[in-house]
Amino acid sequence: MLLLYLMSELFPTRTRAIYIDHQLQSMSEEWGNLVQKHADALKIPCVLQKVSVESGNLEQQARNARYQAYRRHLTENDILVLGHHQQDQAETLLLRLFSGAGVNGLAAMQQIDVRQDMTIWRPFLDMSREQIKHWSQQLSFDYVTDQTNYDTHYDRAWCREELWPVLENRFPKMQSAVSRTSYLMQDAAEILDDVLQSDWKLCATENELDLTCLLELSDARKRQLLSAWVKAKDQYRPSFDMVQRLQQEVILAKPDAQAILHINQHYFVRYQKKLYRLTHNQLYAEKQSTILPALLERYEMGETIKVAAGTFKIESQAIGFSSQLLGRELKLLKRLGGEKIHLYGRVGHWPLKKAIQDAQILPWLRHTIQILVVDNVMLGVFSPKGFWLAQSDYLEQGGWQPSLISDCNDFFQQSFSYDE
Repeated sequence: MLLLYLMSELFPTRTRAIYIDHQLQSMSEEWGNLVQKHADALKIPCVLQKVSVESGNLEQQARNARYQAYRRHLTENDILVLGHHQQDQAETLLLRLFSGAGVNGLAAMQQIDVRQDMTIWRPFLDMSREQIKHWSQQLSFDYVTDQTNYDTHYDRAWCREELWPVLENRFPKMQSAVSRTSYLMQDAAEILDDVLQSDWKLCATENELDLTCLLELSDARKRQLLSAWVKAKDQYRPSFDMVQRLQQEVILAKPDAQAILHINQHYFVRYQKKLYRLTHNQLYAEKQSTILPALLERYEMGETIKVAAGTFKIESQAIGFSSQLLGRELKLLKRLGGEKIHLYGRVGHWPLKKAIQDAQILPWLRHTIQILVVDNVMLGVFSPKGFWLAQSDYLEQGGWQPSLISDCNDFFQQSFSYDE
């Protein structure tokens, strides 16, 4: 209520208010009406927004519902202004300390918090609860004291009601000291983030991590990079134990081990000297594949075609197929195993499996490989690394070939990145 009053004084024409009704208390609707009454008197537009809180950790689920509502009402360039104060900050740091949080967790709340989808301003973060209460009484407006703030069933209320008096009795300046620690942790987190960004550029892309590069880092930097890389776009970083498991069970597993670890909605798989982040659909695409055993195709010059391995374009090449094959019925076969190919420019026939291994095609993409055939003659192979031309009597100078535009990785990332 104090924040509403001050914002109306500082930014009278640029402030909007939102009251989130979690519908968890019988008085919540009445409280919303009180907010609406004050907002109307201050000529501040106000929204009363009811939300449904899912079962589970009540505090966390209520927070999730609240922030989803904020996002629905925020427009471009809006700033979400919240009333967290110094004791809130100190409580947050202590609770995160008890849960084993690292530097980022102990940095707690920032006064100016710029996120990907919103910017938050907490102007009261250096003010004590007592200062806010005293100021509110001086201004003589109505406000509500939420009794759940004293319900020690909740961790934060227990910390405030049971632990706080004991600590403050021993350390009278504890609140400001703990709050100051959060600022020091924010500085440390910023420095660590600079190191992380440098390591990320050297070792990682969004869905791949170079293990040769990773293993050259110190243990602390390894853990930090792995933690941030696994987190990706999730809200929280993985636990310390989960990062340890990833290192021991996947990264440091025997070279011939089929090492996979499932974390949240992704699977983390090692192949050769890289670690990959995959969705369920990417990892198990072969089992879900609907590629027919044989497809009949006709190609024309300049045509863009889509096959299991990716998108290709029929183009002129220095060496390629005779123009007589344009428009002619060709067969596209699924690889069954045991096939051999005489690659153009190489001597003799090679097992197709060996060519696939030499090209380092990822195991979970090998089901996309298809063989192009005419009259039982192998013309070439569609692969995620491009079209492999086979030696045949159908080749001529200035002929045509399929040229890779984008591989099946692009398709999977667009279609299945956040499907689970």
